[in-house]
Amino acid sequence: MKIVGLTGGIGSGKTTIANYFKSLGVPIYIADKEAKALMNSSKVVKRKLTALFGEEAYLKGELNRPFLASKIFANKDILQKMNAIVHPKVASHFKRWLKKQNAPYIIKEAAIIYENNLESQYDFIIVVVADEATRLQRVLNRDNTSRGKIKSIIDNQLPDSEKIKKSDFVITNEDLESAKAQALEIHKTLTSLSQ
Repeated sequence: MKIVGLTGGIGSGKTTIANYFKSLGVPIYIADKEAKALMNSSKVVKRKLTALFGEEAYLKGELNRPFLASKIFANKDILQKMNAIVHPKVASHFKRWLKKQNAPYIIKEAAIIYENNLESQYDFIIVVVADEATRLQRVLNRDNTSRGKIKSIIDNQLPDSEKIKKSDFVITNEDLESAKAQALEIHKTLTSLSQ
């Protein structure tokens, strides 16, 4: 079974494309969603995050996401410390999930494959790209946030031009029907490569 990474910057439409692959019968693992779940459910993660950020890290037992976001976007050192707590837990959760799958290939959606030098964990990598104006508008429509915050996230991520050079497949997601058509072609290729 091949492990395929699906990546792309904020607002590129990774999750939409992941859901399309899911509709084709491909098992999908959304790393960000699992990380959020583990940050709320794992006693070890909760204890370590509370030690790192203080009691404000959790409100009524739930992760205080706005508080954490305010801490990590201003401080890359704290972001790395948080990732060092959360990422190993997600990695072991993914390994357990992977053992239960039976398909020619699976997709693991992860935003920062290249930023964290994780390319070696994948047999193939698909990058989803869209122009910056489209990405900004998508995130403004989706999240209760500001243009400035989105821009700082985009600026912290590897540029699309670099991701394209490093990836095996590229999906340009300006128009959903066109993006789905590109994904379907990639699906056919991956299915044949995984036989």
